[in-house]
Amino acid sequence: MANFDLDAVIKIGSMALIRQEDNDLNYNIFSRLAADLQPGYILVSSGATEIGRLDYMKRNNNRELKGDMEEAKTDYAAQGQAILMQNYRQFISQEYSVRQVLVEHSHFNDPEKREHIRQLLFRAANQNAIPIINYNDPVSSEENRKLEIAALKENGETGEVVECVDNDETASVICQLVNAKLLVLLTSVDGIYRDAKDPSTLIETITAPNFDALQKKIDETLVYCVGASRKGAAGAMAKLKYAAGPLKQGTTVIIANAKYRLKDIMDGNVRMTKIFVG
Repeated sequence: MANFDLDAVIKIGSMALIRQEDNDLNYNIFSRLAADLQPGYILVSSGATEIGRLDYMKRNNNRELKGDMEEAKTDYAAQGQAILMQNYRQFISQEYSVRQVLVEHSHFNDPEKREHIRQLLFRAANQNAIPIINYNDPVSSEENRKLEIAALKENGETGEVVECVDNDETASVICQLVNAKLLVLLTSVDGIYRDAKDPSTLIETITAPNFDALQKKIDETLVYCVGASRKGAAGAMAKLKYAAGPLKQGTTVIIANAKYRLKDIMDGNVRMTKIFVG
């Protein structure tokens, strides 16, 4: 039986926070998720860039930023971060502190920086605080990131290089860093389907008696993971890929719909995909 240091890392994707019918924030999702957060949980939240884009358009006659798209994404992310945090703070229980933690790939590829973040997250759990983590897009140039990652891979001194190209990876790295019991990946669907157009084909459980056998089952499931919810998203395939590290340490991974209450998901009372060694 594995011993865990923190209760859960929860990751929510951008599209789960947006109402598709009118391109506005889904306040029901914010309030439902935030109300169930408590110390011992870490939230990894996407959404700053998309929320910033929508907010910019509202204030500029429905026009989007023109010019270099990487610069536009940077500007949107800077605008959206404040709104993202404002909404979580509004709905998280007032008895808890909320702490924003903006990370970059370099933080996880440097042992001292990685340990600094680990200790910060443990302190939060002991200080009645809930950390909310996001990649620091406003100060991260995509071109510089690629060059830095290439240099790390060429150097080879850090072992496996953390790229943080997707918040699914960030959540996976954080989960391993704090040895969390659960990794909950919240999306706009109920989990992994054999046929995305047929709700009855939901794969509810992927399990095996050891990690190697489980990895084989996950590899067989990847054939069903085609496409993503939006341009630039990695989709279900990334979730299964990055789940490997946490699963290897004994973490249970859940892929579930953000429309459900977090407590109901953790208690197994809703449709979802649950992955574990056991």
